[in-house]
Amino acid sequence: MLQISKRGIEMPASPIRKLVPFAEAAKKKGTKVYHLNIGQPDIETPPAILDAVKHADIKVLEYSHSAGNESYRRKLVQYYAKNNIHITHNDIIITTGGSEAILFGFMACLDAGDEVIVPEPFYANYNGFAIQADVKVKPISSSIETGFALPPIADFEKAITPKTKAIIVCNPNNPTGYLYSAAEMETLKQIVMKHNLFLFADEAYREFCYDGNHTSAMHLQGAEQHVVLMDTISKRYSACGGRIGAFITKNKEVLDAAMKFAQARLSPPFYAQVLGEAAVDLPDNYFDTTKAEYKLRRDTIVKRLNNIPGVFCPNPGGAFYAMARLPIDDCDKFCQWLLEDFSHEGATVMLAPGTGFYSSKGLGKQEVRLAYVLNVDAINKAMDCLEVALEKYPGKNK
Repeated sequence: MLQISKRGIEMPASPIRKLVPFAEAAKKKGTKVYHLNIGQPDIETPPAILDAVKHADIKVLEYSHSAGNESYRRKLVQYYAKNNIHITHNDIIITTGGSEAILFGFMACLDAGDEVIVPEPFYANYNGFAIQADVKVKPISSSIETGFALPPIADFEKAITPKTKAIIVCNPNNPTGYLYSAAEMETLKQIVMKHNLFLFADEAYREFCYDGNHTSAMHLQGAEQHVVLMDTISKRYSACGGRIGAFITKNKEVLDAAMKFAQARLSPPFYAQVLGEAAVDLPDNYFDTTKAEYKLRRDTIVKRLNNIPGVFCPNPGGAFYAMARLPIDDCDKFCQWLLEDFSHEGATVMLAPGTGFYSSKGLGKQEVRLAYVLNVDAINKAMDCLEVALEKYPGKNK
C-alpha cells in the first residue's frame, strides 16, 4: 500500500483555515458569517498600485532576476530608509510572500534537527515551515495576564541547547497584537549575541503600531550579522493576494545561501513586483487613515469583548489581531459549534481557535484569535453574535 511521507503526516492543518468547510456549509444554509478568523483586511487596495499593474507596458511576461527586479529592490531601499532601516538593494531578496522569506531563513540558517526558539502563542505557520525545513520549534510561553509580553531572559536561557540556532519573533505580533518595546528588542539582542544565534524578525505589521513606536531588529546596533528580516506587502497595502515579500540581511553568507534557494524556485511573481514598486511612491500620509481605522476597530472589539461576562482580552499594541480568553471548555469545539449549530438573527462569527497558535500541549484551550479586519459596524454585529453564543454554548464554563 502506498504511504505518504512522515512530513506529510506531521504537517499541521492551518488553525485559521481548517474550519472553512464548516463556514461554507453555514453560508449554503443562508447564514451570514462574519470572518474574524483570518487576517484578510476589507481595506481597499490602493487604486494607484493596481493601476500600475493594469498599465504596465509588458510585451513578454518573463522571469525576473531570482533576487527580484532590481528596480523594485532599489525602490525598497527608499521605503526602508523612511523607517530608519539602512540597507542596499544587494541586501534584499524578493520572495513569494513573507512565507517564503521565513522558509528561506529556516533553510539557509538551520540544519535538519536544529532548533528555533519562538515565544508562544505564535504565527501558526511557523510550525509548518519548521516541518518543511526539518527543524524543531521550541516554544517559550508568554501569558495573557501580561498581555503576552516577552518572556524573561531566564526562560530563553533554559530553552537554549547545543542544537539552538535561532530565535524568531513577530513584531507587532501575530496572533496577540503585542508590540515589543525597544527594551525587549535589546533583550533579544543580548541573547543572540551571547549565544551566537540568528534573530529572525517577522515585521509584516510594522505600520500598524498604536501605543508606541516600532523597533525593528534592524535597529539593533552591533547585531547586524545576526539579524534576518522577513517582510511582506500583504497587510501593509491590503494586497494579500499579491504574494510578494522580502528576505533582508547584511550577513552576506546567509544572503548567498538564501539566494541558492531563490534560484531553485526561479523568480518571484512579476506583476506583484510592479505593484510593490508602485506602492513605495504612495504619499507618506497613506498609512495615517488606515492606521486610524484599525485603531478604531481595535478599541471597538476590545471594549466589546471585555464587556462580555467571563471574557478577558488584553489591549493589543499593534497589528490587527487580539487574543481573548473565553468562558468555554474547548476553543476548537466552540469555533466549530459557532458554524455548525449556532446563528443569531441569521448570522454567526468565525474565529481562529487559540490552540493552533501554541506548540505546548494543553495551552490556548480557552483562547481565540480575532482579526479586526472588518468595519466597525460588522465588528459590532459579530460581537452581538459572540455574546449570545456564549450564553447558549453548552460547554460554557460556569
